[in-house]
Amino acid sequence: MERETIPAIAQELALEPTIQAPKVSPLSAPMDAALQGAVLVLIQFDICEEIRLDELRRIFGVRTVQAPSFKHPTPGYVRYERPPVVETIEPLVLESGERLDAQVKYYDYGVLSVVFELPFSGDWDTLVRLSSRWVWDTDFTSFATKIARQKLERAAPALVKPYDEWLHEDYFIFHVRDVVGNPSAADLLALEGQRIAQVVRGETALLSEGERQEILQSRISYYPNDLAVIGWNGAFIYDSASGAETAIQLLEYANSQLLEFRHYDDLLTRQLAGVYDFLEHGGTSVWTRWRTARAASKLHTVLLDVTELTERVDNAIKFLSDMFSARLYKLAAAKVGVPDYKDLVNQKLHTAEDLYRFMVDQFHQSRAFILELMVVIILIIDLVYLFKGYKPI
Repeated sequence: MERETIPAIAQELALEPTIQAPKVSPLSAPMDAALQGAVLVLIQFDICEEIRLDELRRIFGVRTVQAPSFKHPTPGYVRYERPPVVETIEPLVLESGERLDAQVKYYDYGVLSVVFELPFSGDWDTLVRLSSRWVWDTDFTSFATKIARQKLERAAPALVKPYDEWLHEDYFIFHVRDVVGNPSAADLLALEGQRIAQVVRGETALLSEGERQEILQSRISYYPNDLAVIGWNGAFIYDSASGAETAIQLLEYANSQLLEFRHYDDLLTRQLAGVYDFLEHGGTSVWTRWRTARAASKLHTVLLDVTELTERVDNAIKFLSDMFSARLYKLAAAKVGVPDYKDLVNQKLHTAEDLYRFMVDQFHQSRAFILELMVVIILIIDLVYLFKGYKPI
């Protein structure tokens, strides 16, 4: 998952992915296949500072995301503070003949998510090969970029401070809802732990015992017959369609958080570099410290903006009484790297606050020095006139 630079002038594209005549999918299999489920690809872009969702709904006339289903019938639930706007678009057909359903989701904190989904039916070896081909050999980012550029031409009035360069994150979710024999999570891990680990990593080669254990230790279950194994760029979910819905939404949310904190980290890095350059090239001399007031004010504005935006991202989703979903989110966030980038952002915020206080102190010292110098000059003038025998008017 690396930073993606999107040219400001996009190549002229059709409004939707080209729809080809359906071919026989290499994933087709009899209905009594060992595995039944779906594979999802999440491609997310950080496109602007904020998306006005009410304005976007008026433009597209689309629905908001439905409330997720829950693991147990208690009153606890997961709730979006401002549910993303969801738009269903035309399916994408790959050269292989695979036909993927597609959705675009718009989050109020400036993230656009393109979701591709392919129904799956086959055996474990087929799933392992599919995961490797999609993770390493299929450029879903380019497909998603085209879709995002097309959609944002209409959505432009709803975007606040759009970015010229976009960061992106991709994530793969392999959802198996039915396995022949309906094994428990423990039995499934014992029988197919190696191939589950391969699917999560997108590897066709057998993994070492240490790597397999590393992957499988990031697992979580609520009932005996459900399982989620979460990796840094892919996850395996064994659950019913309704049961997997919450896990999929939380994985999507965690990746959008990672994207936002990457953006804030990059923004603060640039701002701090600019401040260091200013201070290094005369910003601390007595006669140029007056300029530090403007530089300090700009830095403080950035601090307030980042603080506000990070709070909005942190508070975008609420866990009320549903401790399992909270633990699932915590595991997902940790695996994709949200806490690491959040710590980097917080450290740079503290550094920026220290620099802001230092620059303000420097400005106050310079102002005091100039005032004292003016007083001394006035006294000298008075003394000169006094010794000459007359006083200034």
